[in-house]
Amino acid sequence: MALIFIRTAIIFFTLLLIMRLMGKSQIGEMQPFELVITLLIAELACIPMADSSVPLLYGIISIVAIFILHQIVWLLDLWFKPMKTVVCGKPSLVITKDGVDSYQLRKNNLDVADLIESMRGAGYFNLDDVYYGLYESNGKFSALAKEEPTPTLPVLLVDNGKADEKNAKIAGVTVQSVKDFAEKQGVKLKNVLVMTVDGNGRVYFQPKGKPYKILNMQVSGQW
Repeated sequence: MALIFIRTAIIFFTLLLIMRLMGKSQIGEMQPFELVITLLIAELACIPMADSSVPLLYGIISIVAIFILHQIVWLLDLWFKPMKTVVCGKPSLVITKDGVDSYQLRKNNLDVADLIESMRGAGYFNLDDVYYGLYESNGKFSALAKEEPTPTLPVLLVDNGKADEKNAKIAGVTVQSVKDFAEKQGVKLKNVLVMTVDGNGRVYFQPKGKPYKILNMQVSGQW
């Protein structure tokens, strides 16, 4: 028992030292390669702690080796700028002056609902509350906000050509009325990228491949 405690303590303090040497990004929001390194270190640390037949030195050497590889990648990132894009990726601009960029969403395995959730987490509740919105390479959502964001909470009626019946009921409209609204704009429902409506009937309407519009429709829901 005492031996296991001592081995665990040594691994613990080794990990603590290595994580401190790797910098603050390891403690905060990590880049993809940093997450991989952290997972590898955790796995390597478990082996000598759980199996006393494995020499403790093997675990320490493996952890130090991962740290050295991390420093090499970090130095390459400093000296060779394209390396950062290869290893960490680059920011994706998902909201432009024309509205939501569906290509960038698909590229990052996201849909409009995911984007709206990220915006709410950042304090924006309407898709047109920002001039530009992007996902950083570490997955964090950033935006250039407009001076006076709209004060009402919208619901998502259409996401990539599919109407949300539940949200339509919340807004006090029917799926058919949503289809009719889209067709009045000269667009079939399947060709609507995103459509939201707030409690005042203010509609954010964007067909696929086209700029968004701000329109109005009659709503009777309470939310």
